[in-house]
Amino acid sequence: MVIGLISDTHGLLRAAALHALAGVDAILHAGDVGGAVVLDGLKTIAPVRAVAGNTDDPSMPGLEAFIDIEALGLTIHVSHGHELGSPTPAKVLAAYTADILVYGHTHRPLVHREANRLVVNPGAAGPRRFDLRPTLARLTIARGAAEAEIVDLPD
Repeated sequence: MVIGLISDTHGLLRAAALHALAGVDAILHAGDVGGAVVLDGLKTIAPVRAVAGNTDDPSMPGLEAFIDIEALGLTIHVSHGHELGSPTPAKVLAAYTADILVYGHTHRPLVHREANRLVVNPGAAGPRRFDLRPTLARLTIARGAAEAEIVDLPD
């Protein structure tokens, strides 16, 4: 199973993001969506679930406060991360118990493994900020294990 992870689109859905997500089984958006047009575009690729970020209207249809799901025997928690102040892998690992933890907010992509738990920040796929390249991530779950890769997107 391959799950696309995207965050901090801030209203911009790049054609390169759609291309990078082609073929995924599902998409999880870690907040700061920036409008229904982003979710509608992602839904052309695969089923989408999204959380509200600190810049989103939490009453927007399709946005959840957090997501807790199971995929092939592994638990996944998705939140934007702003609820932890300045999120770090250590803070996220301490706050949530899932096997795979996904957050956004910082715009800084990372994949961090601690013991049998995986923390992923797909970075920001929207407008370029903080001199960081736009990115997203692909999460692969197979045989009870998870791996994630960061995908750089062209500007």
